[in-house]
Amino acid sequence: MSIEDDIGFLESVPTFRLLGPNALRILAIGCESRAVADGEVLFRAGEPADCGFVVQEGAFRLDPERAGSGGGGAGGTTVGPGVLLGEMALLIDTVRPVTAVAAGPSAVMRIPRQLFLKMLEGFPDAAYRLRDHLASRALETAEEIATVRASLEPGRRS
Repeated sequence: MSIEDDIGFLESVPTFRLLGPNALRILAIGCESRAVADGEVLFRAGEPADCGFVVQEGAFRLDPERAGSGGGGAGGTTVGPGVLLGEMALLIDTVRPVTAVAAGPSAVMRIPRQLFLKMLEGFPDAAYRLRDHLASRALETAEEIATVRASLEPGRRS
C-alpha cells in the first residue's frame, strides 16, 4: 500500500477520522504493518499495552480471558478490518483487557503510543477534536451506567 492508501484506510477508522489527513499522514508514515498468521496471538490479556493496532485484513477473535488462565473463555467476539484495538493504549499506560488471536491470515497496522502522542502535539486541533469525542463517549457511558443502575435498584419494577 502507498502512503496515500494508508491515509485513506486510517480515515475509515472512526476515531482516526477526527484527526484530519495531515495528522493521519504522520501516523501512516510512522506505523508498522505486520502480517499475522492464522491462530497467532497478537497480544494477551493482562500484558502491558504500548500501542494500538488497526486491523487491515482478516479478523481477530477477542477473548476476555484473564492473563495466564489458559484456554479460550466464553463471551468473546470477532472483529475485522477498520477496527482499532487498544484505543486507550494510544494515550495512557494500560494493560490489554482481552487476548487477540488471528482468525485466519490477517494484517494489522501497529501505531506506537509515542508516535500518536507526538502527532497530537504537532496537531493541537486534532487533539482537541479527539478530546471532545472521548469526553462525549465517556458521558454517554456514564448515562448508560446510571440507567442500568437505576433499573437494578431494589423495589423498582420494569
